[in-house]
Amino acid sequence: MKLLRLMLMLTCSTTVLYAQDDLLSELSKQDSMVTVPVSATFKSTRVVNGHSVETMKKKHLDFRISHRFGRLNSGAYQFFGLDQATMRMGFEYGVTDDFMIGVGRSTSQKVYDFFGKLKVLKQSEGARSIPVSVTLFGGTGVATVNKELEFQDKLYYSAQVLIARKFGERLSLQLSPTFLHRNKPEVLGDEKVLLALGIGGRFKLSKRVSLNGEYFYTAREKNTVTAPYYDSMSFGVDIETGGHVFQLHFTNSLGMIEKQFIGETTGTWGKGDIHYGFNISRTFSFDKKNKKAAN
Repeated sequence: MKLLRLMLMLTCSTTVLYAQDDLLSELSKQDSMVTVPVSATFKSTRVVNGHSVETMKKKHLDFRISHRFGRLNSGAYQFFGLDQATMRMGFEYGVTDDFMIGVGRSTSQKVYDFFGKLKVLKQSEGARSIPVSVTLFGGTGVATVNKELEFQDKLYYSAQVLIARKFGERLSLQLSPTFLHRNKPEVLGDEKVLLALGIGGRFKLSKRVSLNGEYFYTAREKNTVTAPYYDSMSFGVDIETGGHVFQLHFTNSLGMIEKQFIGETTGTWGKGDIHYGFNISRTFSFDKKNKKAAN
């Protein structure tokens, strides 16, 4: 009798195990049939100075304030650059989840800038695996500091193809091929058209903190009479606190728009021409449906 009970128990256990295996196998098959987009390649719409592949969510407004102080090697009299400051204030809005527009104003050269970003490809896993995210960026601006120039001479245009991939939970990398056109360069004899390649990355330290870095290589001569410029290189830390994102960084670029940090960086890390800076981002939601659902 005991032997019969033991055989019945073993039979039932085996049946349950096979049923569990079948269920897990079926769930695994269903997961492989679903396409899941990869999210949060970067925490912000910026890597440091340059744009990331990220776009604002639909009906969300980002109020962004950026500061760059003077050079650290300016000495104690200038309080190592903190006595001098350049600022950009901007508003950026998500028209859809994949398309955003923005406007800003910089104190440097008194530039008004306008841009749009469209995400055309999303990195995904599952049934349809897509290895990278791709976002198109286009911007223009007008530098109003020189009143004597004709309006068309104050304009610049920029375009980028932002290509990024998230490797696991911690590491993200991005390439940013860039086209920049200045109708009238700041230095006589400088090239109107510039081609550049940006390389950026993010390494996540914790849920709310990450290390960021970027480098923009420009295809032109450096440190010449007609082009007294260097490539832009920046390193920083992103800190997220609720609806705010704080970006603290060091960079050799004073400007915060493509015309300036890609085309007009006059400092070099080798000589200590380093600026401390930060970006503060505050997001506001105008999506009434999501607000009601949250309540």
